[in-house]
Amino acid sequence: MIRFENNGLTRVGGWCFYLALLGLMALALPREFFIPGGAHFILLIGSIGLWRYSVGLMHFARGMYFLHVSFPLARRQARLLGDAATPSHVYLMVTSFRIDSRTTAQVYDSIICEAMRSEWPTTVVASVVELSDEMLMRSLWRKRKPSQRVSLKVVRIPGTGKRDGLAYGFRAISRDLPDDNAIVAVIDGDTVLNPGVVARTAPYFKLMPTVGALTTNEFCEVQGSYLMSEWHKLRFAQRHVAMCSMALSRRVLTLTGRMSVFRASVVTQPEFIADVEYDNLRHWRLGQFRFLTGDDKSSWFSVMRLGYDTFYVPDASINTVEHPPDPRFLRSARQLMFRWYGNNLRQNSRATKLGPSRLGWFTCYVLWDQRISMWTTILGPTAAIIAAIKYSGVVLIMYLLWIGLTRLALTLLLTASGHRIGPAFPIILYFNQIFGSLVKIYVFFRLDRQSWTRQKTKFNADTASFQQRFNRWSSRVMTFAAGSIFLVVAVAIV
Repeated sequence: MIRFENNGLTRVGGWCFYLALLGLMALALPREFFIPGGAHFILLIGSIGLWRYSVGLMHFARGMYFLHVSFPLARRQARLLGDAATPSHVYLMVTSFRIDSRTTAQVYDSIICEAMRSEWPTTVVASVVELSDEMLMRSLWRKRKPSQRVSLKVVRIPGTGKRDGLAYGFRAISRDLPDDNAIVAVIDGDTVLNPGVVARTAPYFKLMPTVGALTTNEFCEVQGSYLMSEWHKLRFAQRHVAMCSMALSRRVLTLTGRMSVFRASVVTQPEFIADVEYDNLRHWRLGQFRFLTGDDKSSWFSVMRLGYDTFYVPDASINTVEHPPDPRFLRSARQLMFRWYGNNLRQNSRATKLGPSRLGWFTCYVLWDQRISMWTTILGPTAAIIAAIKYSGVVLIMYLLWIGLTRLALTLLLTASGHRIGPAFPIILYFNQIFGSLVKIYVFFRLDRQSWTRQKTKFNADTASFQQRFNRWSSRVMTFAAGSIFLVVAVAIV
C-alpha cells in the first residue's frame, strides 16, 4: 500500500482547516440562546464532564511529574551505581510468526546488533515456527559475526499461538539456570530495537529490588493510510502519558509484548510460565475459558500476583512496524479495538480482586474507572442529540464546538509527551472515545469472544452446546438491557 507522507505543508494546511471549521461553528451560533428548563441538564452534564476532565488532567500531571522530576532522579541514581548495576547475563527473546520477511529481517538484525553492542554476556533466543525464519536468523547471524560473548538459541515450536512460543522460550532460558542478576527482554516479531535500549533498562532492576519487570516507550511505522498512521501515533502518545502516570506508583498496568524486560528469576518460575501459557478466566455467566490473546496482560497479572512492582523507562524506546488488519480504516480500527479492549477488560475483571493492599488505592481507582468511563464517555453525545431533538439543533452545534475546542486543548497537551502531533489528532481523539466506548460495551458482555488479527486466532466454540448458546443469547439480552437503562437515564437527565 502507498504510504501518505505527512509533510510540514500538509500539517499546516490541516491545522488551518480544523481551526476554520471551529470558527464557522462559532459563527453559526446565535448571540443569545436559552434552553427552557435546561439548567439541571447543563449542571449534570457539566459535573460529569468536570469529573472526566479532572481524571485526564490528574494522569497528565502525574505523568509530567514522573517524566521531568521523578524519573530523571531515578536515572541519576541508576548511573551512580556504575558496574554494580551490571546484569550477570542478558537474554533477548524474540517470538515471530506470520510476519513479512522484510520486517522480520529488520527485527532480527536490530536484536543481533543490540546484543553485539552490549558489553555483557548475551544470548539471543529466537522462538520461531517456520523454517524460513530460522534460516533468516542464522543468515543474519553469520553476516554480523558476533563475538563469543554473544550466543544464539533457536527454539522451534508448533504454530499454536504466541503464548506457546513464549512458554517454550522461557523454558529454554530456565534450562540455563540464570542467577538473580540476569534479565530477559521479551521482544515481539514486529519490534525494531533502538540502539542502547538494553543498557538504558538494565540498571533499574538493581536500583529497585522490588521491580520484577518494566516496559519501554514506543514509536511506530505504519504500513497503511495517513488516517491509520495518525491513529496509531495518537495511541502511542496517549500510552506514553498513561505509562508515566502509572509508573509514578510503580504500577504500570501492562507489560507490552512489543518490548518488556523481566528479571530472569521471574520468567523462569513455573507459576509465571503457566500463567502466560494457560491463562484463563472463570466468569459468573460465561463459564471458564482460556485467554488466546493478551499475553502482556497475563504477564502483568502474574508479576503483580507474585509480589513484584512494574516500572516504565521513557527514554528507552523501540520502533514497531504496524500492519493494519484491513485496508479500510473503520474495519481495521474495530478489529484492533476488539482485541485490545477485550484483553483489557478480561484483565480488569480479576485485577481488582488483588485489592488496594497489593495494588494501592490509585491503581484500584484507575481499574474501576475503566469500567465506568465507557458509559460516561457516550453520555455527552447522547444527551446532546436528545437535547437537540427536544429543544433546538443549536444545542448540537454548541456541543460540537465544545468538543472541537476541548479535543484541541487535549491534543496540544500531548506535545509534552515528546510524540509528534498532527491536525487529525483532535478528530481521531474523539472518534476513539466514542467508537472505542461502543466497542468496550460490546466486548464487556462478551469476554469469552477473542481474536488475534495477525494469526487469525479465534475462540472456536461449539455452537451446539448449551453453554455456548446460553452465552450468546444472555450476552445479547444483557447488552440490550444495559443500553436501555442508559438511554432512560440520558432522557431523564435532559
